[in-house]
Amino acid sequence: MPVLTLPPSNAAALSIRAKALVFEDPRSKELLQRIRQVAPSNATVLVTGETGTGKEILARHIHDLSARREKPFVGVNCGAFSDTLVESELFGHERGAFTGALERRAGYFELADAGTIFLDEITEMSPALQAKYLRVLQDGIIRRLGAKTELSVDVRLVAATNRDAAQAVQDKALREDLFYRINVLSISLPPLRRRPEDIRLLVEAFITEFNAKYDRQVRAADDAAMAQLREHGWPGNVRELRNVIERAVVGCEGDLITPGCLPFSSNRAPDADHNGAVVLPVGTTLEKGERELIEKTLASVNNNKTRAAAILGTTPKTLHNKARRWRSEAAQMAEH
Repeated sequence: MPVLTLPPSNAAALSIRAKALVFEDPRSKELLQRIRQVAPSNATVLVTGETGTGKEILARHIHDLSARREKPFVGVNCGAFSDTLVESELFGHERGAFTGALERRAGYFELADAGTIFLDEITEMSPALQAKYLRVLQDGIIRRLGAKTELSVDVRLVAATNRDAAQAVQDKALREDLFYRINVLSISLPPLRRRPEDIRLLVEAFITEFNAKYDRQVRAADDAAMAQLREHGWPGNVRELRNVIERAVVGCEGDLITPGCLPFSSNRAPDADHNGAVVLPVGTTLEKGERELIEKTLASVNNNKTRAAAILGTTPKTLHNKARRWRSEAAQMAEH
């Protein structure tokens, strides 16, 4: 099972199978204390924080510090499914419930019975599906798609969003009644750019992880590389740092990560190349500016929507929906 590790001195680290949420700032002990307070109860927890900050890892720690630690932990990214599919994934279905339902299947709530279910990006659910989720919270009752009978489940729910939850209510992306029901206990994870002092321990944890995965012997990042890592803005947060260190461990020669191993290192003058910049003239509409930023970000990561979403602080589903709308608008214009 994952363990809670508290290094000596003022450092404090939450590590899980070599993937880590790391806090070196003494002020972060307050967050650790908050986790210890909420973990033993069965109350619903709302975790907020930007994409890539480690919300699922935190949810796993809450589970592992609770009385449910020996029972299942089931994580679900609600933004990764269509409304129809996510309902089937959450609640299960009976054979013949819809085209392609060739056999009965238990949903995530049923699989998490007696344990914990983590619903990431809950604001990506439709209001109708949020209403069904609310019923599970209130009554502990689910119904598989196509079923005539209901089932009782006993699950501890941890929900997460990369949005401001109160603002999501104002924007009608989150039902108000559901917000008050899930906001019993709340934890906010800070973005990596606000805790650059934590980068060293994260880098050490990721080097250990990828040395084992790829049979490498990298010892550390040298001082120059570490300085660049601390200065980077990390729009993709801990997830982006993990990806950078994985590539560095795999691709670098020798036993040290140097600036040349990092994707944002360069020997050219800062103003010599603006290909990575998005320059918008005054008068550009907000919609046009957003589209240009999204398209340039996608191009920079070879159209990898997951990677682009992490950089932009949104979800792959949101990027997919926007791209589909733009294609539809282009097709309509072509017809005329």
